Amino acid sequence: MKDKFKILYVDDEVSNLRIFKDSFRRDFEVILAESGNEALKLMEEHTVDVVITDQRMPYMTGVELLREIHERYPDIPPHRLIISGYSKNSDIERAFESYKLFKFISKPWRYAELKQIILDAVEKRIY
Repeated sequence: MKDKFKILYVDDEVSNLRIFKDSFRRDFEVILAESGNEALKLMEEHTVDVVITDQRMPYMTGVELLREIHERYPDIPPHRLIISGYSKNSDIERAFESYKLFKFISKPWRYAELKQIILDAVEKRIY
């Protein structure tokens, strides 16, 4: 088994990226992206275990990013989480039904709870 699971965290707010990385860098290998397009480029270079994305971002929403990942990497399904303070129910439902969304987490998140959700997502992928 690997030492640390690799997480790709996508958020257009740099402060959120910094907080996430500072919170989880001891638990996971954390890769950061400030946009959906940057995330897709990073996925060309890195195999990740979990993708966590904000929903509301310029140019590409979290659900649109999950759709792109699903289309480009159908056989490499990292578990996908959306963390957001905003959501349109129909978008989130579509992400669950069509793009392998594992869980929707409302902001603000709590460290222990989010860490357990990430571990649950990884365990689901292994089995």
